[in-house]
Amino acid sequence: MPSRTSDVAIIGAGPAGLSAALRLKNAGHTVTVIEARDRVGGRTRSDVMNGAWYEIGGQWVSPDQDELILLLEELGLETYQRYREGESLYLGADGEVKRYTGEIFPCPEDVQKDMLSMIDHLDELVAEIDPNAPWEHPRAKELDSISFQHWLETLSDNAEARNNIGLFIAGGMLTKPAHTFSALQALHMAASAGSFSNLVDEDFILDARVVGGMQQLSIQLVERIGEENIVLNAPVRTIAYDDDGVTVYADHDIKIHAKYAILAVPPTLYTRISYVPELPRTQHVMHQHQSMGLVIKVHATYPTPFWRDKGLSGTCFSAYNLVQEIYDNTNYGDERGTLVGFVCDEKAEAMFELSAEERKQRILEAMAVFLGEETLTPEAYYESDWGAEEWTRGAYAASYDLGGLSRWGRHNTTPVGRIHFACSDIAGAGYQHVDGAVRMGHQVANTIGQLLKGNSS
Repeated sequence: MPSRTSDVAIIGAGPAGLSAALRLKNAGHTVTVIEARDRVGGRTRSDVMNGAWYEIGGQWVSPDQDELILLLEELGLETYQRYREGESLYLGADGEVKRYTGEIFPCPEDVQKDMLSMIDHLDELVAEIDPNAPWEHPRAKELDSISFQHWLETLSDNAEARNNIGLFIAGGMLTKPAHTFSALQALHMAASAGSFSNLVDEDFILDARVVGGMQQLSIQLVERIGEENIVLNAPVRTIAYDDDGVTVYADHDIKIHAKYAILAVPPTLYTRISYVPELPRTQHVMHQHQSMGLVIKVHATYPTPFWRDKGLSGTCFSAYNLVQEIYDNTNYGDERGTLVGFVCDEKAEAMFELSAEERKQRILEAMAVFLGEETLTPEAYYESDWGAEEWTRGAYAASYDLGGLSRWGRHNTTPVGRIHFACSDIAGAGYQHVDGAVRMGHQVANTIGQLLKGNSS
C-alpha cells in the first residue's frame, strides 16, 4: 500500500484509535488506521508469556466506566469479577502483616483517623472538580503549585497515614513519586474515577475483567472496521497538513491522504513525528511537561491459587514493601492460580539495576512476605515493562509536572488544523483507563463526523 486516500487517517491502533475508526466507518466515512507495532491493542495486550497467559497491559473494568461497558456489550464480549473472597493483607510501618476485611487498613487508630479525615477532605474537593476541566476550579493554580506529597503534609502529620493515602494515587495510578506531581493532578485522577473513595476501593476500581483479555476489545473492533483498513508495522514519521487536508507519511513508503487525521497515541509520542508546518508553540512547550510514570507489573502463576486455601483473597497492600499491591489475577476458567503485583516508580528503577534473576528473586521474596513461602516458586513468571516498549515508554498514562495541568491542560484536546487528538492520557472521565480511551475516540469521531457532514452539504 504505497498510497491510499481516506476520509480520516488514524495514527494508533489502540482502543482510542480503533473506537474512533469504527464510529466513523459506521457513519459512512472511510478510514485508514496506521500502527507502529506489529499488533493492535496499544497499551492493552493479552498473550502467552513464559508458559502462561497474561494480561500484560490494561485489564480492569469498573462499574462507572459506562462507555467501555457499552462497547464491550456491543462487541459481544463478556466480563467476570475479580476474585475477592477471603481476607486481605496489610503491611504497615511496624513491619507486621495483618489480615483484615473491609476498606480501611488495620493500622493504629490514630493512623486510621487521619486516613479517614484525608479521604473525606479529598472527596469534598473532588466533588467540586470537573474531570473534563480541572483547571477551571477556583483554586486550580494554587493546587497545581504544590506537590501532592507536600499538600498531604498540610492535612496530616502522621507519616503512615500520608503514605497510605499517597499509595493509591502515586504508586497505584500515576506511578510517580508523590513529590513529582501536583495536588491538582491527584485530584483530577480521583475526579476521573468519580471520587477518591472509589480509588481506595479496590472492589470498585478493579471490579471486573474481560473474558479472553482486554486486547479482545481491539481485536473485535478490527473485525468490524476491516483488516484491509489497518496498516501494521508502519511508524508514522511525518504529517503534512493544510486547509484542504492531511498527508501521513509512514515507513515502507506508505502515504495516506485524508481530509482529517486523528493522533491516537500518548502525548509523549507526539514528538516522534515531524509536522509540516510545525506544531504551534504551545504544543511544543506543553508536551515537554508531560511524562509517563514507571511500573513493573509482575505476573506469577502457581499450580493452584494456594492463598485461597488460607482464607485469603490475594489482595495485599503496603507502602513499605517493594511490591505495594498484589491481587488474585487468576484467569477465567483456569485451575492454576495467578497473582499480579506492582513495583512502582523509584522502587522499579532500583529493580532494573539488578540482573533479571536477582530482580525476580527480590520481587518474589517481597510477595512472599505477605502470602508465604509458596510464592517463591511459581510455575510461570513474567514482568510487564512498558517503560522499555518503544511505542509506549512508560505507564500507565502521561501526566503533567507541577503547574502544568492548570497552565496547559485546556489545550490537550484542541485540534491543530485538521489534526485531532484522542487517547486516555487526555481524557476527563476515565483518565488513563481504557474507558477514557474509548470516550476520547468516540468524542473525536463525533466531532470529525460533523465536520465531514458539513463539508459535504
